[in-house]
Amino acid sequence: HGLGRHDEALVLKREIYARLVTTLGVSHEDTLLSGMNLILSLRKAGLSNEARTLLRDPLLPAARQSLGPDHNYTLRLNQILANSLQGNPKRTCDDLLEAETIQKDVVQRRRRVFGP
Repeated sequence: HGLGRHDEALVLKREIYARLVTTLGVSHEDTLLSGMNLILSLRKAGLSNEARTLLRDPLLPAARQSLGPDHNYTLRLNQILANSLQGNPKRTCDDLLEAETIQKDVVQRRRRVFGP
């Protein structure tokens, strides 16, 4: 990304994620990490709606099911969703309430799992 080739990087991240979904399945830890990287790149490219859609289904449900709600990847994906909801210029009050609920849950889980 340092050379300003964001579009090319995004294409590659999409391809890698798609291949991992096909070969390992969406619930595999490597696929979830690749999906997380794709989401962050989508947000950086201004494609936040696509990122939120990918987060809500399939990534977060797959992470919760395969890794559990307290796994670092699951917590990180939840945090990304909350940030995305808060940063959406077209956010609603419901979006902000959802983001706040997610943030509180993530903080509680992180403290319980990883300590204060």
